[in-house]
Amino acid sequence: MATTMRGLTQFIADIRGARVRELEEKRINKEMANIRKKFKDGNLDGYQKKKYVSKIIFTYILGYKVDVGHMEAVNLISSHKYSEKQIGYLAVTLLMHENSDFLRLVVNSIKKDLDDNNEINNCLALHAIANVGGQEMAEALAEDVHRLLISPTSQSMVKKKAALTLLRLYRKHPDVIPAAEWALRIVAIMDDMDLGVVNCVTSLIMAMAQDHLDVYAVCYQKAVDRLHRLIIEREYSATYAYYKVPTPWLQVKLLRLLQYYPPSDDPTILSVLHQVLQTIMDNSAEQSRNVQHNNAQNAVLFEAIGLAIHIDTSSPLVGTAAVLLARFISSKETNVRYLGLDTMAHLAARADSLESIKKHQGTIILSLRDKDISVRRRALDLLYSMCDVDNAELIVGELLQYLKVADYGLREEMVLKIAILTEKYSMSYKWYVDTILQLIGAAGDHVGDEVWYRVVQITTNTEDLQIYAAKVVFQHLRSPSSHESLVKVGGYVLGEYGHLIANEPGYSPSDQFMVLHSKSQFCSAPTRALLLSTYIKWVNVFPEIKPHLVAIFDRYRHVIDSDLQQRACEYYALASRSEDDELLQNVCEEMPPFPPRESALLGRLNRKLGDTEDKRTWVHGGKEANLDRELLRQKTVRRGTLGAGETNGAATASSATEGDGEDILGSLAGLDLSSAPELKLEPVEVKPPIPMVTHGANVDRWFEKLCFAREGVLYEDVQIQMGIKSEYHNHEGRVAIFLGNKISAPLTSFTATLHVHDSETLAISFSKIPPSTIASRTQVQQLLNVECKKAFSKPPLLSISFLAGSHQTVTIRLPVVITKFFEPVKLGASDFFERWKIIGGPPREAQLVFPIALDSAGHVDTVKNKSILSGHCFGILEDIDPNPSNLVGAGVLHTTSAGKVGCLVRLEPNREAKLCRLTVRSTSEEVAAEVLQLLVKPLRIQNS
Repeated sequence: MATTMRGLTQFIADIRGARVRELEEKRINKEMANIRKKFKDGNLDGYQKKKYVSKIIFTYILGYKVDVGHMEAVNLISSHKYSEKQIGYLAVTLLMHENSDFLRLVVNSIKKDLDDNNEINNCLALHAIANVGGQEMAEALAEDVHRLLISPTSQSMVKKKAALTLLRLYRKHPDVIPAAEWALRIVAIMDDMDLGVVNCVTSLIMAMAQDHLDVYAVCYQKAVDRLHRLIIEREYSATYAYYKVPTPWLQVKLLRLLQYYPPSDDPTILSVLHQVLQTIMDNSAEQSRNVQHNNAQNAVLFEAIGLAIHIDTSSPLVGTAAVLLARFISSKETNVRYLGLDTMAHLAARADSLESIKKHQGTIILSLRDKDISVRRRALDLLYSMCDVDNAELIVGELLQYLKVADYGLREEMVLKIAILTEKYSMSYKWYVDTILQLIGAAGDHVGDEVWYRVVQITTNTEDLQIYAAKVVFQHLRSPSSHESLVKVGGYVLGEYGHLIANEPGYSPSDQFMVLHSKSQFCSAPTRALLLSTYIKWVNVFPEIKPHLVAIFDRYRHVIDSDLQQRACEYYALASRSEDDELLQNVCEEMPPFPPRESALLGRLNRKLGDTEDKRTWVHGGKEANLDRELLRQKTVRRGTLGAGETNGAATASSATEGDGEDILGSLAGLDLSSAPELKLEPVEVKPPIPMVTHGANVDRWFEKLCFAREGVLYEDVQIQMGIKSEYHNHEGRVAIFLGNKISAPLTSFTATLHVHDSETLAISFSKIPPSTIASRTQVQQLLNVECKKAFSKPPLLSISFLAGSHQTVTIRLPVVITKFFEPVKLGASDFFERWKIIGGPPREAQLVFPIALDSAGHVDTVKNKSILSGHCFGILEDIDPNPSNLVGAGVLHTTSAGKVGCLVRLEPNREAKLCRLTVRSTSEEVAAEVLQLLVKPLRIQNS
């Protein structure tokens, strides 16, 4: 740029040569005046506009306000020359903000560049949208950015920038981006050949999937497949190997993406994932001397450990991970210690047993005194998560010791965590009170009101604790310096229960009054107001010090503070009433027990920690806290409000401010020292929505035929053909799907997904992950494993999607019906009729009369009828019915959960009436009804 614009080069040289700021400003003012004149005169060619706008940009970068050149920058964007267009876009992104009126003038130019076949122009437009794109620009251009991302003709460079531009727009304006509608097409790009494109689109999917788990669920299989290809098959180019670690950034993102979803119930996917995680851990067993290699490898390893914990904390992988983490928390490298402590906190938050972590409790406690504050913070989080009944006193004691020397930035969080642990794992009320009073004394101003409110509530609700609490608080108040929160606790406890200890030596009413009143002069007005309430309580129970108390009320009647003055006047009037007046006694009665309420401490801690763009899949605080969180999430899922108000995009009103206006007494919850009730967690399955089934005359005919045939064509169109072969034995079956590509181009981004309407009745899974590409004019085979658990009525669905110029999706019914799990049975006439009578009529009998057609000779087609019955796995019983046209069959359904279910069938055609009566009897009502429907369809259709 400097070699072709000498005027700009000279201007920059003059600015750099200015020795003082005054000379610099003088030169800039002179140049700005000249530029204004040139712009006003007009008739500037593209080169001159570019030169002057470049000078304006340089001036703006130096920190000077610029109020000219906006229209010229807009005009430069429309130029056909790259150098002029580049300067125009640079000026727009620097000089304008998302609400600038000038931006409306460039939307059409940006749209034109997005539609251009020149990838350089595409990239310039995408840069501008990502930098200054506001809501209006997002609404106008989001579709065009998405088109560039999914277009098969887009260069990899353009796809990467389009994905990141969409990510920026989604984070800022999530309502504008139809993330759910675009899900399948965006996920398909995860199979792109360019790992850079996959990396960028994975970042986009991570943001969108957090708010739309169901529709993006298909990305789970894609992520596992890509990890397998990267780590096991080592399918990547040398360009993407960072110090011998294959594209660690993509690995980390894929491993994190998998943690957003519940563990898969597909044994094939779990097996592949286990192999991937085991390989990652094996590769990290030995540390290299190369620091960069270690950093990349550790980044992947820690995310892999997080995923292993997420899937199953009792797996051998997690045992291996615990050994590795123990090594990491003792590392000399600060970053490794930090990540080790953070990942160990994740393990503590999920694990059923904390024994593997408790072995390293000493090392973790030493980390509280690490030289790096971030490591100290992680050590605090880990101690908080690993605390239980056995080690609570030790951990709380260590935290109290460290609190005295802790950083001010840590103290408030430490106070909350100590208070929560003390309450949660307290084995006695006395230890709880002692610890909280020590906490108030050590932390001082960092103790929130919620903490001392809890002490008050517990003392009020626990009669056995009241005398002890009054004595302990009195002893603490006798120290030379007492924090105001301690004075508040003392005011309440001694006011309510001071009379219980008044007869003991050293705790006389005058002693209590002197100790408490001596602290009042250092307290704020709200605390002194509380002390006045204490004094009126004492007027009722300590008549010997009543004159001193009345004098205090009298003095406070003349203070400036209105609340203190009002209280003093009211209390003075109460105290001045005659002794036989019962009003004072009624007003000053003991406080009744507080109703049990939920603690505000956890809520305050969560608000303090807040949330990030990347929503964590766990929280600090042990397994119980995570179960609570998961139960809340499940309720939200069932209400259909997951993600509402907390999308991954624009920041909505934070829940951090919501509790501030609530009644502070909401924090007064009871302290239950009994064993915590067992939390039962019902797994919530997150699965992709079931798509519309593809129908057609041939498709439906093929399905009906395959319901009683072992092999045949399942689906066919101009691009793909699907055939099927199957074999069944008792409750299990194996189905082979043959997928043939009929066109001359490969089917890329191939995805196959199975949908079962009720996983409690039928289990079906791939024996291996389907391939992502089917070469031209080739066929691949996929094996399915099927298991019948109970009787079912809806067949499973197979949904396939692929790219063949455009994105195609086909969803078909698999011919896996209940009769596939039947075993033919041979019975004699007496046995058949005996069972027929035992089963009886409705509801365990299903019967239907329907019309049939005769064969060409005018007879009932007995051969076809027999083939249909035997195709549905019924044993044809001969010599049961004297009419040769009538058929009798028997079979047994095998299931894993419901056991064996017998089924008998009678087919009675009437040649003259051209009608047929079909009767099915079974020990299960559901089986009888379903078998009837399955048999009627081919009999009616094929004989009509």
